[in-house]
Amino acid sequence: MAHGEHTYHVTVEWIGNKGTGTSAYRDYSRDHTIRAGSKPDIPGSSDAAFLGDAARWSPEDLVVAAACACHKLWYLHLCAEAGITVLAYVDDAQGTMLDSPQRGSFTEIVLRPRVTIRAGDDRERAEHLHHTAHEKCYVANSVNFPILCEPIIEFAPA
Repeated sequence: MAHGEHTYHVTVEWIGNKGTGTSAYRDYSRDHTIRAGSKPDIPGSSDAAFLGDAARWSPEDLVVAAACACHKLWYLHLCAEAGITVLAYVDDAQGTMLDSPQRGSFTEIVLRPRVTIRAGDDRERAEHLHHTAHEKCYVANSVNFPILCEPIIEFAPA
């Protein structure tokens, strides 16, 4: 595994000028496109509560998704090293944000991964590895709010 400093370059282009720019709060779209190299574009906007397009990804969606994806990637890595075979992984996570006129902030994210492991593998160890994944997760280590994990470990049919 590579150690050291890693740099990420992302371009966010606002595409919401309806002809008069930001002449008034309701006169522009919040839509934007997120790009990074040759990766597929991500259609972005603000949350619908803030006049955004609910069909596009909001920054808040992306924060929750980043926490989910980072945890999952570490978890799969740790299971592979521990000899636990993960056959399926679905996380139905939820982030809670407090909005106030002064400033908004997340108060927590709850990860709810449902993990299917090979019959006969160590279920207790599989559950414990979620704690280790949390300790190693770059996103969890970078935010100022708790990220909780409520895993469900199931065995695949034998």
